[in-house]
Formats: sequence, structure tokens, C-alpha cells
Amino acid sequence: MSRSNATFGVRSGGSGRPGRRSGLSRLRGWGGVGAMAAACLLALTAIALPLECGSPGEASAAAALPPAGSGVDHAQQAMADAPCTDPEASLRPSDAAGPAVQRIQKRGYLTVGVDQNSYLWGYRDPESGQIVGFDIDLVRAIATDILGPNPRIVFKTIPTDQRIPAIQSGDVDMVVRTMTINCDRIKQVAFSAAYFEAGQQLLVPKTGTTITGFDGSLAGKRVCTASGSTGQALLESEPHGSHIVLVENQLDCLVLLQLGQADAVLTDNALAAGQAAQDPQVHLIGQPLTHEPYGVAMNLADTDLVRRVNMVLQKYTNGGANSQWMQAYNKWLAHNLPGVSGPPAPLYKD
Repeated sequence: MSRSNATFGVRSGGSGRPGRRSGLSRLRGWGGVGAMAAACLLALTAIALPLECGSPGEASAAAALPPAGSGVDHAQQAMADAPCTDPEASLRPSDAAGPAVQRIQKRGYLTVGVDQNSYLWGYRDPESGQIVGFDIDLVRAIATDILGPNPRIVFKTIPTDQRIPAIQSGDVDMVVRTMTINCDRIKQVAFSAAYFEAGQQLLVPKTGTTITGFDGSLAGKRVCTASGSTGQALLESEPHGSHIVLVENQLDCLVLLQLGQADAVLTDNALAAGQAAQDPQVHLIGQPLTHEPYGVAMNLADTDLVRRVNMVLQKYTNGGANSQWMQAYNKWLAHNLPGVSGPPAPLYKD
């Protein structure tokens, strides 16, 4: 499967299993976002199409970004030596403009790794052509704080297993892509405070399945998850006799499920809720299996940028029912992921 990243710049404000049907005839409804199916099938056939908007110079400049910061080796060693008890603990907020923030301001635009296939989180609206979603609203808030009104943003679409390499190489300033904070990842990248909490859960067809949960009913079944995801780690540690199917992007799993080439999907329930919204013939079963706090990921050396993002999150989540966070939740997630009363409480380590 191709690992080419699609890059596009915008300005803020725009918005065959035997006995089962196989092939395209088994594709089911998409809940009002039919154009998304074409994007998924393109991903499965490994056709990578560059998606560009705005100034042509933005994309080329983003591709040539130098590695961020010079203290990465020291930071990585410090993280490796430190015990991991509260991986969600991040640096205390600050609005100071250190080297990383100044780098972005001098360049004049923010480069962010995102997803364009996660319905409700980060996806290309088939009507407007704009990339939108819960994560994208947060990106715009960060960019506005650093660059001012109507900021220039370069979105780079990145496969799940390329999120960390993109940050370490300096291809992006940050990744905002339903990325779980955990003990392994904080040794490789720095995270903001958590801005959402999810959990791994199974997504299966509503009819014709014998899978009852994350248990022995998975024996002999094909369970799909994204390469490099926490779902892969969980399946590899507890496969329950299943056959693990790996894809680059999580939404590809829904297509495989629809084509009869997978029997179940294991992913964050927040993402699975979006997939169930696209296809009413699938649903979540069982209970969340893990604790999955999402954070904004940045280069280990960019400590001032981490603190700045945490300051943005502090403002973004303050205000209770009237906060920007709740407004984004009500707009994108409340209908398909109800019952969330607010963002997780931030944890800081210094």
C-alpha cells in the first residue's frame, strides 16, 4: 500500500468469505456521506492522489521543512530513563514564544499531520471539499493562537503508522489525528495534555456474525485494525485465535468489513462511532477494552510548542457547556457518541 502523503494548504475558516456476499455488491449504506466510499476504495487500491488547495508554495515548503529542534537525543534518553506512571502528564501551559513557536511564526503557516478518512474527526467533506471534523476544529484554534486570525495551515494526510516518523523528521509541526498517548509513544514524541478519552472496542456487522466480544468467539476470525495503532498492540498481545488484518488507515477496515474480507474491526470507539454513522448495518459490541487519551503530538525538542498548545487547550476547554470544546463535541460527536460530559482533566508534570 502506498505511503505517500497528500498535502494541501488552506486558510482557517473554510470549512470473499464463502457463504457471504462479496465484492462491491456487499457494500452497504454510508449514512449521507456516500462520497467517502470512493476515497476508501482508492486507499485500498493504493492510489495516492495529491490534494492541494491554496498557495502552491505552501505544499512544497512543507515538504522541505528541516527537522525540528536540536535536543531530541537528550530528550529521548531522559524519557527512556524515566519511569512511566502517568503518560498523560504534559508540560504546564505557557504562552511564551520559544524557538519552535518562533519558527512557525517566521515561516507564516502551521504544518499539521491529520487524517482525511476519519468521519467526524478529520475527513474531507464531499460537498465543500474542505477537510473538517472535531480534530480539525482544534487545529484551527491552535493555528489562530500562534499566527492570528485567518491563519495559514498546511494539512498533510498521514497514515496511522507514519505519524511518529513525520514528527521526528520535521515534516510536520504536530499531528492532530486521534493519537493515543501511551508509555511507548512518549519516548518518541511529546504530547499535549489529553483533549479526549476513548477506548478500544469491536465493530461488527449487526447480522450474520458469531462474534460476541473480545473473547474466544474471535477464534479463526479476521480482525482488522490499523498498522501502528493501539488496536494492533492489543490484538498482538491477546489475539484470541484471530487472524490480524493490518491496513494503513483505520477507515480501510470498514471497507474490508463491507466487502466481506474482514469479520470485525478493532479500533477506538470514538472512531468506530463515526464508522457506524456511515454504515448503519454495523455496530459496536462489548465494553471499551482500554483507556485511550488523545493528545496533540509534537517533536520532543519543541517544549515551548507543547506548552503553547496546552495553553490553547486550557482556553479551548474552559467555559463548561459554552466552551469551544463542547461546541465542537455537540457539532461533530454528540449524536453518534453521546454521554460525554466534557474533556478529560489535564495532568501536568512540571
